[in-house]
Amino acid sequence: MESSPALIIDLTNLSASLYSVFEIFISPVTKMKVLTNIFLVVSLAIGIIFMSLYQPEYFYGLEYDVRVINGFKNNSSLPLVIWCSSNNDDLGGRALQEGDDFSWSLKTSFWGTTHFLCTMKWDAMRRKFDAFKVPRDLQRCSLFRKCSWSVREDGFYFSNDEVNWKKDFSWL
Repeated sequence: MESSPALIIDLTNLSASLYSVFEIFISPVTKMKVLTNIFLVVSLAIGIIFMSLYQPEYFYGLEYDVRVINGFKNNSSLPLVIWCSSNNDDLGGRALQEGDDFSWSLKTSFWGTTHFLCTMKWDAMRRKFDAFKVPRDLQRCSLFRKCSWSVREDGFYFSNDEVNWKKDFSWL
């Protein structure tokens, strides 16, 4: 189908006529509101771009280091078996001898839903625990963003500096 030049001119005149009618019915106050809204949206977009370039951790997540240490004494014959995963990552399993550790780094999600669950097994004991969970660990892991766990015969100990350990819960 071929368009004729007359049809193109008519469409151009029609759009110009509609714009003129639109101009007549919109008050200056409404135009100012529309322009203000456009300005606010553009300013917000520029602000988001600026923040993502100069402070990307607020958009891409904060990075944390998590470490689980086998703190058992005299268990050289039985390793502590650990398996950790999140909704997005399966870190796999490890068999930790006395003093060994399992470490990983993570970035929190924009929505604050980052959660790493670990299953621990030693001899006949088995326990699942939250190695990292945003609502609980965001502040508790301190300025250095370090969350450390020492798994011992009597329970699970937490520290954010690996000097001061506090028992969080027992095996049972």
